[in-house]
Amino acid sequence: MAVSDPIADMLTRVRNAIMVKHESVTVPSSKMALAIARILKEEGFVADYEVLKGTPQRSIKVHLRYVGRKEPIIRGLKRVSKPGMRIYVKHDRIPRIYGSMGVAILSTPAGVMTGQQARLKTVGGEVLCYIW
Repeated sequence: MAVSDPIADMLTRVRNAIMVKHESVTVPSSKMALAIARILKEEGFVADYEVLKGTPQRSIKVHLRYVGRKEPIIRGLKRVSKPGMRIYVKHDRIPRIYGSMGVAILSTPAGVMTGQQARLKTVGGEVLCYIW
């Protein structure tokens, strides 16, 4: 059965893996999931990610980061724009998460990027999720 919201599915898998302190988690691959995994790595929330080629579908293995005695780097993940209710913002209304300690991930005409990158490029878009 197909998942109606693959981004929420990805965030839930990461959240669940962090709660039980797994080293990595596998999520179904898509262009959006790859873009989110890339941003998570660039922002330092995950150690790395790799695309696993297999059947019937490719998947992404996300290697999670912890500090000290398995204290997760990612404190929280929140899906903002949902299939039933899309949330769009202009570049001057992009939210700052926990005083810029967190990251808003947006889907813009210039591609998937963080809120900070979107503000610098002065582009708005759909707010996909918050990560802190």
